[in-house]
Amino acid sequence: MDISGGIQASLSGRYAIALFELAREQKQLDAVGASLAAVKRALAESDDFRDLTTSPLIGRDAAMRAVAATAGAMELDPITTSFLGVLAKNRRLTQLGAVIRAFTTLAARHRGEITAEVTSAHPLDEGQMDAIRGNLRTRFGTEIAVDPQVDPAILGGLVVKIGSRMIDGSIRTKLNALAQAMKG
Repeated sequence: MDISGGIQASLSGRYAIALFELAREQKQLDAVGASLAAVKRALAESDDFRDLTTSPLIGRDAAMRAVAATAGAMELDPITTSFLGVLAKNRRLTQLGAVIRAFTTLAARHRGEITAEVTSAHPLDEGQMDAIRGNLRTRFGTEIAVDPQVDPAILGGLVVKIGSRMIDGSIRTKLNALAQAMKG
């Protein structure tokens, strides 16, 4: 069964599919998923790690050494560690965020889940995430994997994206609508 759903069209999608297939063959989907979640957190929290993945000034060899050291320090699984080395060697670390998103989508589809990207102005706690999952599960009739994002620019509320659907309950959008209505 094809679960790629058009992901292979992009460079990051092709890398994600390769990683997904390898992890599935070696029955390491959960371990790779957990490692990629840790890498995603590191990208969000560490300016140094983000610079490593985006700076064109860092050479191939230096990037490979830095990625290997970082993967060791983070205790990532061997498949993810190897994969990060391949990205560094091929000078594709800039694609890491997109690869993680695509892999997460593939893994969710493999488990029969739909992925919802939920953007809030502030980080959500686990209770709030569970409530969102429950509401979305009721609305869509299937299991939902939530990919939380934080964007202070929305001011408050939530923006939920599932596939091509978007539910925008952000305060920013409500204020913009009010401003438009007042203009007449």
